Amino acid sequence: MDWVNPSRENFDLFKSLPRDEPVHLLNMIRFRGAALYSEGHPCAGLGWSGERAFEEYFTRVVPFIERLGGGIAWQGTFESMITGPAQFEWDKVFVMGFPTAGAFLALVTDPEYKAEVVDHRTAAVQDSRLVRYRPA
Repeated sequence: MDWVNPSRENFDLFKSLPRDEPVHLLNMIRFRGAALYSEGHPCAGLGWSGERAFEEYFTRVVPFIERLGGGIAWQGTFESMITGPAQFEWDKVFVMGFPTAGAFLALVTDPEYKAEVVDHRTAAVQDSRLVRYRPA
């Protein structure tokens, strides 16, 4: 099964945890070969790859995150597997930090984010994991 958006159960669990504490969100993304925009979307006919659509998403989402006091805590470029299967299944891995879980909830419920940003992520992503951690 591929995951693009959270299940209701997982999102409800996230919302039940403390909202006033800092969080780090581990993001693991596998891109679609070709971006899958809905018919009529301005980017639908551009022939973008999933990776290119995610670049568009990232460019648009980072200013929202920064306005909420968050930012990238870590990102890197995969080089080789040391322990585990030789084939690494994720195209992009990064950790986004937020000053509170409530700030993340403010992001995903922001009407402008929902109208102008999230569709690029949906078009780009074939499979993903988003994991909440409490910073140590």
